[in-house]
Amino acid sequence: MATRATPLSPDARRASIIAATLPLLRRYGASVTTAQIALAAGVAEGTLFRAFTDKDALLGAAIQSAFDAEPTEAKLAAIDRGLPLRDQLVVIVEILQERVEQVWQLMTILNLPAPPQKPDVHGDAGIRAQIVAIFELHHDELRVDPSYAQRTLRALAFAGTHPRITEGQPFTAREIVAILLDGLARRPDPELT
Repeated sequence: MATRATPLSPDARRASIIAATLPLLRRYGASVTTAQIALAAGVAEGTLFRAFTDKDALLGAAIQSAFDAEPTEAKLAAIDRGLPLRDQLVVIVEILQERVEQVWQLMTILNLPAPPQKPDVHGDAGIRAQIVAIFELHHDELRVDPSYAQRTLRALAFAGTHPRITEGQPFTAREIVAILLDGLARRPDPELT
């Protein structure tokens, strides 16, 4: 006789439904149906309405979770601090690029003019702090302040990933880091100077 799986707590159930909803939102936008969501979540359609008051509440929770900075902060915190600066920066840019792509795709399909913000959320302060902390570990390799380096890296990562800014040809993480650390100008040959 097969044993039944342990039922999820209400919070875990909501989180699993939201996780199943996000890819559908990115594909279908607000026209996604509750039947599609229930199928993706592996639950009965009625379960959706025990977890959320209605479809709008479910979509709102999914959209809010897509803009939550905590998963990105956790990925940044997990970067191996023993790696060389360049390698750590490549990982940072890959993480930021994933976030930009997911957020941009969702904003585009839902026609959102700006990311939704909860009044108690401090935006991406944790993301900024994680990046500054990495630059601080390598302050002796920098000619700028770690905060300035963080702002520059984030600006390059956003601009280099955004499909409209890059004319549909986004930069790789390594290219963005090379621009940040090495610049674009040719260096004079040290043997000639």
